[in-house]
Amino acid sequence: MSKFLSDFKEFALKGNVIDMAVGVIVGGAFGKIVTSLVNDILMPVISLATGGAGYKNLKYVITEGQAAADGVAAVEEVAINYGLFIQNIVDFFIIAFSIFVALRIAMKLKKKEKEAPATPPEPTKEEVLLTEIRDLLAKQDAPSKQ
Repeated sequence: MSKFLSDFKEFALKGNVIDMAVGVIVGGAFGKIVTSLVNDILMPVISLATGGAGYKNLKYVITEGQAAADGVAAVEEVAINYGLFIQNIVDFFIIAFSIFVALRIAMKLKKKEKEAPATPPEPTKEEVLLTEIRDLLAKQDAPSKQ
């Protein structure tokens, strides 16, 4: 049992899992923002173009609902709510476009980061030794050429 717990701890504390969890949380919040953008800003404007009804109210009624004597529906209305489907399609395209734009910006930032010159690595011990030998040989040849 302790092996299982230690394996789970190792898995849960890896950087990728934590990054994924943060991504899911940020993605959920981002989804709420986009949904609010669609429902509260874009759809009212679109509903003006469709005569003020909006997409949510568009439906094809198969069977009308029937009210009972006390005003409560005895038989519920059966309808195909294609307006909600249209709104979900609009939501999808706006979310997909927003994610596309965010990824393009992230890729451009990553590309700029890669283009920045990296510091050259430190020379190895062999390279330092060979450089010293080269310099010593150059000093020995210099007096003989004069």
